[in-house]
Amino acid sequence: MAKPAVKPKVESLPAKSKSPPKPSGPGDNSVSAEELKSFYRNMLLIRRFEERAGQLYGMGLIGGFCHLYIGQEAVVVGTQSTIGDEDAVITSYRDHGHMLACGMDPKGVMAELTGRSGGYSKGKGGSMHMFSRDKHFYGGHGIVGAQVPIGTGLAFAHKYHGSKNVSLTYFGDGSANQGQVYEAMNMAALWKLPVIYVIENNRYGMGTSVERASATTELYRHGEAFGIPGERVDGMDVLAVRTAGEKAVDHARSGAGPYILEMQTYRYRGHSMSDPAKYRTKEEVDKYRNERDPIDHLRKRLLDAGLTDETALKAVDAEIRKIVNDAAEFAQHSPEPDPSELWTDILIGA
Repeated sequence: MAKPAVKPKVESLPAKSKSPPKPSGPGDNSVSAEELKSFYRNMLLIRRFEERAGQLYGMGLIGGFCHLYIGQEAVVVGTQSTIGDEDAVITSYRDHGHMLACGMDPKGVMAELTGRSGGYSKGKGGSMHMFSRDKHFYGGHGIVGAQVPIGTGLAFAHKYHGSKNVSLTYFGDGSANQGQVYEAMNMAALWKLPVIYVIENNRYGMGTSVERASATTELYRHGEAFGIPGERVDGMDVLAVRTAGEKAVDHARSGAGPYILEMQTYRYRGHSMSDPAKYRTKEEVDKYRNERDPIDHLRKRLLDAGLTDETALKAVDAEIRKIVNDAAEFAQHSPEPDPSELWTDILIGA
């Protein structure tokens, strides 16, 4: 396919991003009370879903790898709130939260985790490989960094077809130094593709800290060689994420090209369910849980602003727990794939 007939312009390097601004209060960033409540609900849904997935894994009902998103909920909820239904989303194998934030049915997601026919990939993809064309969610990818050139390709398709849609391409700090990531960034900058690279920097790529794996820990600057602007964001604050996301999406949608958002976040569990996470201290994890938790952070904002009360929040939690319990029941009672499914959805080259 030929590249879009757009003559690239020479751009100067972006200025170094400033430190994240102080967290804004409820109602800032043009966010309504109802939107704040929806952010809380969506983050809580991801948290409860992942907690239940961890339980099912422990019971032997989920096989293979399972990477939980607990602690990082504000990143995907805040970022997804800035795009439209036709925009594309792609991410890594830590993908359950992204699926739910895209509006995918928790029953179908949980059924796929348990390898059942009612899952989004008919039980053949499992935790790391499911997608939804209806929701413009293109995976879940098990190969480290593989989603970045694909997400860039989705942005290429948007531009080639003349749409105003953007591609949200999520990846972690462990992928940030992959060669294919830089190749994709170069292409995106050259052709001014509408892609937002969201680096979910949870501080550890598998068991290695970002300080030991990256020559520079300012991952938002990784696009400077290509003239791609970027900024570092407090990924534990859903409103800070929302504000930065709006700026990045507006930039990409306007035709100005790609943008990088480095979300500083933290995962509470190990890299996967098989990881005891002995490479970090209990005190470090507890500090994030007790002082930086994104759900508790928004809960306090809602209460302090008088936008809700404890009774209403308990009702939301009860509703979410029922949704998750129903999803787990559906998954456990959904049949396993028929053996004939081994021969479907296979691409055979000539």
